[in-house]
Amino acid sequence: MTVQAFTKKKAGKFLRLLAEKYPTKEAVYEKLIYLQSQLSLPKGIEHFMSDLHGEYASFFHILNNCSGVIREKVDYVFGERLSPEEKAEFCTLIYYPEEKLEQIRNERRNTPAWYRRNLSQLLELSKLMSFKYPASKVSGFIPQRCAAVIVELMNTRPEADNAQFIYHQRLLNTIVQIDSGADFIIAFTVLIKRLAVDRLHIVGDFFDRGNRPDAILNLLMKHPSVDIQWGNHDVLWMGAALGSDACIAAVVRNSLRYNNTDVLERGYGISLRPLSTFATHVYPDEAPIKAAERTITMIMFKLEGQLISRNPDFHMDSRRLLHKIDFRSIFAVLGDGKRYELDNAYFPTIDYAAEDPYQLTEEEKNIIDDLRSYFLESAVLHRHVDYLYQKGSLYTRCNGNLLFHGCVPMNEDGSFRTIHFGGQDYSGRQWFDFCEHMAREAYLHTSLPALDFMYFLWCARLSPLSGRECKTFERSLIPDESTWKEPSDPYFRYINDPEACARVLQEFGLDPRKGHIINGHVPVKVKKGESPVKAGGKAIIIDGGFCKAYHKKTGISGYTLIYNSRGLRLLEHQHIADVREALRANHDIESVSETVELQAFHTTVGDTDEGRKMQDEITDLYNLLLAYQNGILKPRD
Repeated sequence: MTVQAFTKKKAGKFLRLLAEKYPTKEAVYEKLIYLQSQLSLPKGIEHFMSDLHGEYASFFHILNNCSGVIREKVDYVFGERLSPEEKAEFCTLIYYPEEKLEQIRNERRNTPAWYRRNLSQLLELSKLMSFKYPASKVSGFIPQRCAAVIVELMNTRPEADNAQFIYHQRLLNTIVQIDSGADFIIAFTVLIKRLAVDRLHIVGDFFDRGNRPDAILNLLMKHPSVDIQWGNHDVLWMGAALGSDACIAAVVRNSLRYNNTDVLERGYGISLRPLSTFATHVYPDEAPIKAAERTITMIMFKLEGQLISRNPDFHMDSRRLLHKIDFRSIFAVLGDGKRYELDNAYFPTIDYAAEDPYQLTEEEKNIIDDLRSYFLESAVLHRHVDYLYQKGSLYTRCNGNLLFHGCVPMNEDGSFRTIHFGGQDYSGRQWFDFCEHMAREAYLHTSLPALDFMYFLWCARLSPLSGRECKTFERSLIPDESTWKEPSDPYFRYINDPEACARVLQEFGLDPRKGHIINGHVPVKVKKGESPVKAGGKAIIIDGGFCKAYHKKTGISGYTLIYNSRGLRLLEHQHIADVREALRANHDIESVSETVELQAFHTTVGDTDEGRKMQDEITDLYNLLLAYQNGILKPRD
């Protein structure tokens, strides 16, 4: 069989399979009309967030108000018809419908007139926001329990004639009369928030510092359209859940260090009691949480030292420092050959006479075994890790933009660094693909090399999720702050260079003239004059310090990015209201908006990745239609 004959045979088989889905010419007509017309609609809004670090309250509010998109639509629709106070309360109702409805009931304002007014306003807002979507898609956004009635309301035209006006009023009145107003208000708010954002991107780091990453993931798992780019804190928890002892020790240490052990004990059912009991025995003069932190830190240094020793390709020897301590004095000799005084000479879990200070004591082995069993058996944690693997990846290319958390390892001259690992050389996108392969290998097979690699991804200089030489030992044990400086990859300098950004976009198969790099990972120090917009707008760093621990460092409460049909807009959040504050005074986010890129034209669905897939489907359908029309395939009657 010739190549041409084989190709025709393969094409014929494909068309026969397609004919099973569209068995008549009319079915093809319907789908073609739907797809062709949808290509002309404006592209949906993409919402970018990064470095959430367990700050559930901030995440919850920004997710609910869609970084100000809903407030803008309310201002546009109602203008001066509503006072600023009325619009603020209406927005709060959309953001927190159940809580606001309870407040209205407690204040005895839940009259039939109140329900009719708010239902009418929600309907008007929903209609305007639905115009950029096909009707079939809008109906899929509505909670099923109220879908039929809301679809009917969306299709009424009370301004058209008196009959439609009466029908429209009767629908609303009946909803209120049968005491279902609250249910329909909640359903409308779900629809509005779904119409406001078509796709949500989380550019890494759910965990550590803040105490409710579990609540963030529970909420996110209900979102209908989301993708995740793993951060280094995420892969640390993923590695811990899969059984990496070094990752487990680092997770527990971070939780103790930031005093957020609730996520371990209450969120994931991981008990720290055996660790705490042992720690108070070993460090009786320390506060219990500090004693536990010191104990797990030493366990981590030992496990990390073993891991680095068996993985020379990690090039992490600068972190393997326990054997550099002179236990007869209070000094350590670092890589620069200098002696540095330690802030404490008490190391009760290290056998000074032993040749290998990296060996765990029997008590330490029991503690890490106990912790490992908790991590492996936590159903909630594994549900979240499964979700991170299902929705996540090391990088995402979406509508011409490149999203990843950390960095593309570079040389000092800005070229892509070649990394030798396992007898192979990797650089640029190849290195990202290999790192993701290893992360998925850890999930599928939990082999020791792959689990070790998860720790590498967490904190190694060569990791695309870290990109810096972490100084945990020095920061923990040496008071001389000159040893704390953490050298970082040249990428973090070259992100300001338009040519370097263009090379990165080309490396990942994107058009450098149109695309943008969107990163998190490194908090932007706004109060020191640093801008999140780099290289003339070709790169955007959206880690603005979501976490409260960073607020003094950054001077703001985080960044979010909006990409709509007219371009990119960055939101700098000054203050984020929590639920109680929002309900009490109808407070919203205090934000400053900055236009990163404004287009003179509207981007349509046809210009997006989804649109290109539709174009391919349209081509296939035209081929099927020709096959029907020319008698190559017979449509069903």
